[in-house]
Amino acid sequence: MRSIVFAALVCALAPAAFAEDAMQGMDHGAMHGTAAAAPGPFDAVTQKMHEAMMVPPSGNVDIDFARGMIAHHEGAIGMAKVELEQGSDPEMRALAEAVIAAQEKEIADMQAWLAAHGG
Repeated sequence: MRSIVFAALVCALAPAAFAEDAMQGMDHGAMHGTAAAAPGPFDAVTQKMHEAMMVPPSGNVDIDFARGMIAHHEGAIGMAKVELEQGSDPEMRALAEAVIAAQEKEIADMQAWLAAHGG
């Protein structure tokens, strides 16, 4: 059940990641009162993911969707790996393993689609 909720949350939030320039330049730490906080374990992973998702539009929404989702899924895998390295809760570690397996399959599917469709 949690994996379904997680997948639904990811799908619901993914379109916001494509809003180019909408949140660039904002101090996201200040938004949550954590401007002076130490870097979190996921900061490097999420920064890399966000940068990878900001590809210039190709003019083909299907190709752009696949490219952006590949970067998004790679970010999910990176976060899951951090959980496996540092997390201790068995339920969260199992979820991280499931996320990695599911996201790797979907990345492979999207890469195959891109290869077949000139992306």
